[in-house]
Amino acid sequence: MAQNVTPTKSNLMATQKSLALAKMGYNLLDKKRNVLIKEMMGLLDDVKLIRDQITDKYNLAYHALQEANISLGIISDIVEDVPVDYGIHVKYRSVMGVELPRIDYEESKLNLDYGFEQANSKVDYAYKCFSDVKELTVKLAEIENSVYRLANAIRQTSTRSNALKNISIPQFEKTVKMISESLEEKERESFSVQKVIKSQKERAQ
Repeated sequence: MAQNVTPTKSNLMATQKSLALAKMGYNLLDKKRNVLIKEMMGLLDDVKLIRDQITDKYNLAYHALQEANISLGIISDIVEDVPVDYGIHVKYRSVMGVELPRIDYEESKLNLDYGFEQANSKVDYAYKCFSDVKELTVKLAEIENSVYRLANAIRQTSTRSNALKNISIPQFEKTVKMISESLEEKERESFSVQKVIKSQKERAQ
């Protein structure tokens, strides 16, 4: 549906400019969407890989914890002595204006604060298994959050590009056509009037 504008040359030029900008905006949004989709598809492969790894690690860690509990009884007192890990730092990188998290994880050394009289090698092994789980969990959190942000950005970009492609650009094109046809019709009418006036002057002479 053409916009309701007065068919003048200035409005024609303004609408043509708006049409050109709309097409440029659509091309940029389409390129952005393609880049974001490519980025997300690469991360989805990583998500599947890490999820498989983390499932295996969790099974191994809980089995190790069970073995430690069997060898020493419930080890809740030992667990409370495990230090809090503050080695996680979140930074961000920008992909086509989308801020994606980048988690820097400084893996702490195996620093056990509980005494040897409280524990044994099974407890140490369980601690190590859960440390591996923690590292994979950090990686999975980074990637899944990035995928979520990319998916939202792709959806928003698609909505905007589709609005330009299916609504704005066709409206501008119809308006340009309407104004152009109106101006051409006026020119033909003006030309016909001028011919009639010229003919009348020639007869009068």
